[in-house]
Amino acid sequence: MAMKKIIIGISGASGAVYGVHMLKMLGGMENVQTHLIVSPAGWMNIRHELGMDKRAVRALADHVHKDGDIGACIASGSFRVDGMVIAPCSVKTMASIANGICGTLIARAADVCLKERRRLVLMVRETPLHLGHIRNMALVTEIGAIVAPPVPAFYAKPKSIEDMVDQTVANILDGFGLDIQEHLLRWPGLKQDGLQQNGLKQNGLKDKG
Repeated sequence: MAMKKIIIGISGASGAVYGVHMLKMLGGMENVQTHLIVSPAGWMNIRHELGMDKRAVRALADHVHKDGDIGACIASGSFRVDGMVIAPCSVKTMASIANGICGTLIARAADVCLKERRRLVLMVRETPLHLGHIRNMALVTEIGAIVAPPVPAFYAKPKSIEDMVDQTVANILDGFGLDIQEHLLRWPGLKQDGLQQNGLKQNGLKDKG
């Protein structure tokens, strides 16, 4: 299987766990190469929410780039990647991408994915939303990005926060054609003999309960 290259951006919104968990999930796949960018506010949230230092997070990625390094390989469309996920994506970062303001490597790498017609997923983490947020969501969608707020899928009947994060991250990576079946419970449709039971059977999973 051909090597996939995926950029993971972690910006300054709450929800650093999504980006870090994504790195851990991808780290177990031999055919995936990860490129990590963390904004200054992203590092702050990682420390506050997860209690992790920079060394521990950097160790999860194959390549790490500074957010101010506009000369990095991933700042050019000539460097082939399969796409990018910003997890979480702050409304500031989304606004920069929506309006083509490439003042950081996260925004520049995202802009490159859009201009090269590569997959870009923004896990926007903010609530409630004002009209400016919504308009920027419309703008990034019109230019090719996918806005995917990390909303839990309760049909999977999560038993912990880790279960919810795992399902959400797996859903995002599924769009890149990665083999994440052990992490993802797909919606099986409503069955008379029970939703979860059928979902587990169709996905070849065992009931954790």
